[in-house]
Amino acid sequence: MTSRSAPLAAEPTPAAPPAGVAAGAARRGRIAAITSGKGGVGKTFTAANLAAALARQGERVLVLDADLGLANLDVVLNLFPKITLHDVFTGKHSLDEAILPAPGGFSVLLAGSGMVEYSRLTAEVRQQLLQVIEQVTPRFDRVLLDTGAGISDVVLFTVSLADEVIVVATPEPTSLTDAYATIKVLANTQQRQDLNLIVNQVSRPGEGRVIRGQLQQVVDRYVSPPLGLPVRLHFLGEVPVDPAVREAVQRRQLLLQCFPGSPAAQAVAAVAQKVIDR
Repeated sequence: MTSRSAPLAAEPTPAAPPAGVAAGAARRGRIAAITSGKGGVGKTFTAANLAAALARQGERVLVLDADLGLANLDVVLNLFPKITLHDVFTGKHSLDEAILPAPGGFSVLLAGSGMVEYSRLTAEVRQQLLQVIEQVTPRFDRVLLDTGAGISDVVLFTVSLADEVIVVATPEPTSLTDAYATIKVLANTQQRQDLNLIVNQVSRPGEGRVIRGQLQQVVDRYVSPPLGLPVRLHFLGEVPVDPAVREAVQRRQLLLQCFPGSPAAQAVAAVAQKVIDR
């Protein structure tokens, strides 16, 4: 695929810079980190389809694959990039050359896979990632950071760069346990008081909201409030178990493109609308 420079977006409403981002970068898009406590919950699939849904609403969106060592956004989108974040970090190519158009009307900045040098947060990796974030945010209305799973130092630093956090979980006990652990760490280490939750793969309507309530009860009981204020979990929506999702994954296509009328696609579109409204 031929790379192209990302188009300049209309100036978004100024927002307060996140931790680590230069205070002078006032005019920029909003940054959302999409993360999860464990792998296999559909985080990257959610990020890609959410980006497509936001793009349909007229937003200029960039998805940055922040799982630097185990990237798979390219697989989900069936892209074969010749230039990745690794090439930008090493100075082989410019950032503009690495930003690619993706199916669905948004842009992507892809990472390499199997890069062991990005498995831990060095001062160099920290600075390189920070510089990239500072350069891309003025160009887009919204930047989605598709982080790795878990609470490694790389993941936590990436999340610290975001204005808001979206935690993706499934109803499985292991996913919920790890989601709680992620929420607790983010509250304690980053003083996050508001986090967003998407529950994927629900088997019946309303299950996601029940799970959000259960997680909120556990958080209220066991998480020490940052700055003396409670930690609030905002429910963005639930995505049902849907055979169309598996079919889209096997095709390596966006669900919103190949099965736009499916229940899961409609659920993602509803999440996107709530993100915009918030």
